[in-house]
Amino acid sequence: MKTKVFSLLLVPLALSVSACGDTWGQRAVTGGAIGTGAGLAIGAIAGWPLLAPALAGAAVGAGIGAVTTPGATK
Repeated sequence: MKTKVFSLLLVPLALSVSACGDTWGQRAVTGGAIGTGAGLAIGAIAGWPLLAPALAGAAVGAGIGAVTTPGATK
């Protein structure tokens, strides 16, 4: 139960930094942090071990953050 409460508190915190970062690196880091939080929340709610969902979320979030950098395709 403690893990579920923690995950429900972590998701809004992660979303509060979702728009941070102007450079490729900043967006990759903030995307990774958001992905980690989302992975932890999903893992906690589903009752899974927390390491694998956190790592998967971090990788996906960092990738999406890096790819969606404004002006990255120029």
